[in-house]
Amino acid sequence: MKKLLAMALIGCMALSMMACGSDNGGAQAGTQDSAAADSAADTTADGDKVWVVATDTVFRPFEFTNENGEFVGIDVDILAAIAEDQGFQYELKSLGWDAAVAAVQSGQADAIIAGATIKQERIDSGWMFSDGYYNATQTFVLAEGSDIKGFEDLAGKNVAVKNGTAGMDFANSLKDEYGFTTSVFEDSPTMYQDVILGNSAACVEDTPIMADSIKIGNLALTIPEGMESEGAPYGFAIMNESNQKLLDMFNAGLANIKENGKYDEILAKYLGE
Repeated sequence: MKKLLAMALIGCMALSMMACGSDNGGAQAGTQDSAAADSAADTTADGDKVWVVATDTVFRPFEFTNENGEFVGIDVDILAAIAEDQGFQYELKSLGWDAAVAAVQSGQADAIIAGATIKQERIDSGWMFSDGYYNATQTFVLAEGSDIKGFEDLAGKNVAVKNGTAGMDFANSLKDEYGFTTSVFEDSPTMYQDVILGNSAACVEDTPIMADSIKIGNLALTIPEGMESEGAPYGFAIMNESNQKLLDMFNAGLANIKENGKYDEILAKYLGE
């Protein structure tokens, strides 16, 4: 009888150990499955993410509306080519310069591409730039028939500038030396008209934008020789470190489209370069 009881106890203990082993194994497998599911969910969520990119509205040839009502330009095409190369989705919001900057600063947009010059003042205030994607100079622009030949001739006169731009910075760096004042505008077309109407003796604009605007709009303006800046690159920018992945993808994609020739095709399309 004792032998039978001992054997029964041994059998119960074996069953108990098997049950415990089964429970532990089940719990471990469940944890792994959960982690895998979480990982898959994260991948899916990231793959479905639509990045919001803010831009200007009237900044030919970098962003503008064509005769078919389509939003096009160098910036627009470069972003599209990079997104295709890197496989990310985005929504481009045409807001105007000031509103585009404010949207990124407030977190309503993830990034900005709007002919934004890479400069230390912006970096110091929290802008995080990509590699430069176009090197542009800024130039003073005169009305047709103007007798102004150089900066010295601007003494006592007014120069129109666009708010928050490298052109405004360029004008401000010279106004004390050459004795002119500045008036600030929110968009380029209004600034151009101020010069055409004779309210300002000159305005300051990025050279490629000005050359295109004069050509397309048949504007009564002219670009003088010797009144341009040394030049600086445009950059794609974020203002929140959580969007670093987007900045990294932009840089990687930019390098790729430069290597495969797509970048040169885009410039040739709009600038004939």
